[in-house]
Parts: sequence; C-alpha cells; structure tokens
Amino acid sequence: MRYEKAQNILPQHIIELIQEYVDGGYLYIPIKNENKKAWGENSGARDSLKERNREIFDKYNEGISIKELTEQYYLTDHSIRRIIRQEKQEI
Repeated sequence: MRYEKAQNILPQHIIELIQEYVDGGYLYIPIKNENKKAWGENSGARDSLKERNREIFDKYNEGISIKELTEQYYLTDHSIRRIIRQEKQEI
C-alpha cells in the first residue's frame, strides 16, 4: 500500500472536515467489504495450494504412503491427513 496526498484526491471541503478529527495525522481508509478479495486471490497462492493438495490426494490414491508424502512435500503427518480428508469431502 502506498500513501496518497489527500489534496490530490479529495475535495477541499472533505479535507477540512477530516482535519477536525485528524489534523496532520495519518488515517487508514479500509477497502469496502464488497471490494475485498479472499486470501491468495491476488498472488495466486490459493490456486497453487489447491493444485498441490489435489496432487497429494491423487498420489495418495495411487498408493503412495502418508510417510512418503510428508517427506516429499515437507508437511507433517497431521497436515497430509487433513488434506486427504478435505479432498475426499470435495468429491
């Protein structure tokens, strides 16, 4: 996030109104709820993890053991089991 000068964006009467509450300070204006994106939508991380989890599930169904999957993906036994359980529910 980068800062913008209020005088470059807002009308003068709004700046004066804001100055009554925050004079010379910093003010964060959050994104509207309808404009918010879910975690990982911008970076593609969400899709990447979905693909990885599907790959883990497919390999498990092909007979690769949980121990082997933990070593291959650097995840705990608990994480691999959770991924498999979640993928089964999505079928």
